[in-house]
Amino acid sequence: MKNLIILFSLILAPASAYKDDFKTKLNLSPNNKSHKRLKRAWIWNQMHIMEEINSPLPHHVGKITSDTRNKNAVYVLQGEYANSIFRVKDNTGDIYAFERLDREKKSEYELTALFIDKTTNQTLEPPSTFIIKVFDVNDNVPVFVQKMFNGSVPEMSPVGTSVTKVTAVDADDPTVAGHATVIYQVIQGEQYFTVDESGVISTATANLDRETQSTYEIVVKAKDSPGLHGGDSSTATVIITLSDINDNFPRFKQQSFHFKVPENVRVGSEVGRLKVEDIDEPQNRNTKYDFVRGTYRDTFEIIANAFTNEGVIKPKKPLDYEKTKEYKFDIEATDPTVNMRHFKPDRLNRTAAVTIEVLDVDEPPIFSQSAYVYKIDENYLPKNPIGTVLAVDPDAAKRKIRYILRRSSPSGDYVKVSNSGDIFISKHLDRETSAWHNLTVAAQEIMADNRLSDIESHAQVYIQVLDKNDNAPEFAHPYEPKVCENAAPGKVIIRISATDKDEMLPGVNFKYSLTTEDSNFTLVDNHDNTANVTVKYGQFNRELAKIHYLPVIISDNGKPMLSSTNTLSISVCKCDDKGEFTFCEEAAKQVGVSIQALVAIFICILTILVITLLIILRKRHKKDLNVLRKNVAEIHEQLVTYDEEGGGEMDTTSYDVSVLNSVRKNGRKPCRLNLETGPCLYAQVQKPTGIGQSGTGEMAIMIEEKKDEADNDGDLLPYDTLHIYGYEGAESIAESLSSLESGSSDSDINYDFLNDWGPRFKMLAELYGLEPNEDFVY
Repeated sequence: MKNLIILFSLILAPASAYKDDFKTKLNLSPNNKSHKRLKRAWIWNQMHIMEEINSPLPHHVGKITSDTRNKNAVYVLQGEYANSIFRVKDNTGDIYAFERLDREKKSEYELTALFIDKTTNQTLEPPSTFIIKVFDVNDNVPVFVQKMFNGSVPEMSPVGTSVTKVTAVDADDPTVAGHATVIYQVIQGEQYFTVDESGVISTATANLDRETQSTYEIVVKAKDSPGLHGGDSSTATVIITLSDINDNFPRFKQQSFHFKVPENVRVGSEVGRLKVEDIDEPQNRNTKYDFVRGTYRDTFEIIANAFTNEGVIKPKKPLDYEKTKEYKFDIEATDPTVNMRHFKPDRLNRTAAVTIEVLDVDEPPIFSQSAYVYKIDENYLPKNPIGTVLAVDPDAAKRKIRYILRRSSPSGDYVKVSNSGDIFISKHLDRETSAWHNLTVAAQEIMADNRLSDIESHAQVYIQVLDKNDNAPEFAHPYEPKVCENAAPGKVIIRISATDKDEMLPGVNFKYSLTTEDSNFTLVDNHDNTANVTVKYGQFNRELAKIHYLPVIISDNGKPMLSSTNTLSISVCKCDDKGEFTFCEEAAKQVGVSIQALVAIFICILTILVITLLIILRKRHKKDLNVLRKNVAEIHEQLVTYDEEGGGEMDTTSYDVSVLNSVRKNGRKPCRLNLETGPCLYAQVQKPTGIGQSGTGEMAIMIEEKKDEADNDGDLLPYDTLHIYGYEGAESIAESLSSLESGSSDSDINYDFLNDWGPRFKMLAELYGLEPNEDFVY
């Protein structure tokens, strides 16, 4: 039975699948003498069926047969499409298709054949799987994979240049000759482009000019080989864009250009622009501008703008109206990258005339040189100028020049510049303070009305201060040497060196010496501007001196030779057996302030004290004035409002009222409170004889006392005028002197005399001069 199954599978399999394995599986080789003929169980031919059969259904596919003989046996199909699309006649094994098949939907169907006993439902043969193949017919039209294709090709390309490729797909079986073959054809735009059998579109002409037409829309047809439907076809649209090449020269938009520019235009700034037209794409525009005629190509340059392709004219050197008022030259626009095989000579217009007119402006003065350098010895104050700066007016007016010092570094009145440009030294210069003095001198033109021009130019003046030997050498560092109290003779304590504030030129030598030989130290010159301080005798006694002060004289070899005395403070220390310091006395460090610093501090403190004192005095003075003004205002108000009154209606003999009236009549100035020491005129009113002596009136006694105080103390204000209403006279029948109640009094006294007392009694006169029936409202 195993051999029957193998034989069944080999029958259904293609020849290529069992060509090599047939002899192996069945062991049918000629050398195998043990093989014998096997009995077949299933017998049928390979099954297939054509797609889209036009005859009525069902369609016979094939027949399955078993050599087993059993009258109760029947054939059965199993599988996905069994008993639906495919059915078997159970007694004969004929298989039929009950639907028209489409190979493009499914090209093979796999089924399983069973041979069973219908009474027992037992299989008489093992199940066998077989395949029904659907044969193709040419029934599909080629279809483009997309309806729109895009392509690009450089303009002016040779014939046959590939542009793009189109693709159409035929769903028929490609293994059947002619079924899936696609034929392409350009049906619109064939005079410009062609297409081959693979769908590649190429140029059909070499004169495709982008500047004439930049895009082409062509239609390509894909058709099938003649078949069931007679070779139907489909179409697709192809958009072809011509890419630009540099095949056109630029040309000027106008034949001439005229520009005006002031003479003070900066070098490298824009003077004007030359406009050209290049019909190529921007990436293929590479315009270059050249001078064709004219002798001023060294004065100007023309640079092409990368974005606008314009030629920007820029001056290469300063323009001068007084020398050249106008520039004329011809310019040519070219493109060195143009493809000479395709350029169009009929579009050439590549030259233009350019005129640049220079405008006159008032220019600043021009110095004879941009920088001046002078030298002078330090501490030398010459009477004559050390140098002169010179500038001239470049304009035709040739105005006179005035010079002004704008800046000086370092600051200070060390250097002055005259109106004529002479440079003077006004103070001694110290090289050690500043080795160079840098000046900025301005030059301005003197106008016709003697005023200075608003524009000016500048020049730098550098004054080098030459060194003189005016500083003595000194220690290079603040040394703090130490020595062991048991130091041996010849022990080097410290190496000292010196420095000089003067210029340290090669050849400067310092000499070291001691002020006295009576010392336990000595100096050893190292001949390299240093010296060693060594122990002379040894064995120091810390009980006698913990610190030794060693004066060292340092001299230079300058002219004149200068020297200074510098003191070394050498501490005597306790040391261990190895010579390491274990205990030392710290040398007293001198912390001081220079005299200049002390003077500056003193001046600052004195200034602060003076300012503080002035502020305090000013505040006190303002306070006293305010108090005095307040008192005067109060007193003045009382005097003006009330003036001088008597003791009442019945007290008519206490004062001589005629004295008050005589103030105005005699032309004497009314009493005003001031800072004078003399008493007021009103305070000098004399009482009639006898009243003050009798002492019978309390009012009289009080007034006499206040008068005496006012007469004897000129610094006090008259008290009686301040407190005239502070006491009520005993003989007054009015009981009150208030003007508020006097208006309603029944007194028959005529107060018209108050009108004669002057402006001070005007308000009182108005109050007492009214009719008795009038009301007073305050």
